[in-house]
This record gives sequence, structure tokens and C-alpha cells, in this order.
Amino acid sequence: QVRLVESGGGLVQAGGSLRLSCQFSGDRLCTASINWYRQTPGNQRELVASINSNGGTYLRDFVEGRITISRDNANSTVDLQMNALTPENTAVYYCNADNCGPTWGKGTQVTVSS
Repeated sequence: QVRLVESGGGLVQAGGSLRLSCQFSGDRLCTASINWYRQTPGNQRELVASINSNGGTYLRDFVEGRITISRDNANSTVDLQMNALTPENTAVYYCNADNCGPTWGKGTQVTVSS
């Protein structure tokens, strides 16, 4: 059984940075790929970035170089470093693993004030 726990969200001023962390546990195959999604009110969750167990990454175009994803397999964490934040980055950010069926964390709120 895969378990995902997000942390690191909060309130930050525009231009600031936040580092989100996803603590994952479960079968190695099931957690081989970890994804970060975001969701704003009234909208579907959308993929932000993905990383696999070998460190291969995928970043959505809208990230525009301001977001990086990293993985620490020894500590079972996947981090999302977000820089130069704007109010448009305000959302609930979710950690996800799909290899063995969709599994989601509870999410962490990121609020960027102008």
C-alpha cells in the first residue's frame, strides 16, 4: 500500500520561494514514479512535475524554469522547489503515485500574496 504525505505549504509573498516535500512509502514499483499536481477551486487537478526512481524528470511548460523537482530515495522524499512565486501559483498541491493505481496525499495549501 502506497502512502503519501505532503508538507511545506504555507503563505508567501509574491517573489518568494517554497519547498514542498512528499514523504512516500510502499512498494518500490508502485512508488517508482512520483508526481506533483496542483488544484485551484473549480478546476481539475493538473500535473506540475514528475520524477522517477532514476531521477528522470518531467516538468510542465508553464513551470518556466521556476520549479524544480528532486528525489531522495534513501529518505523516500520527493521535493518540489518553487521560486519566484506569483499569485497564480496559489493552489493546493498534491503528491501522487500512479503505477499501482492512483494514490493521492491529502495535499498542502500554497498561498501567494501580491
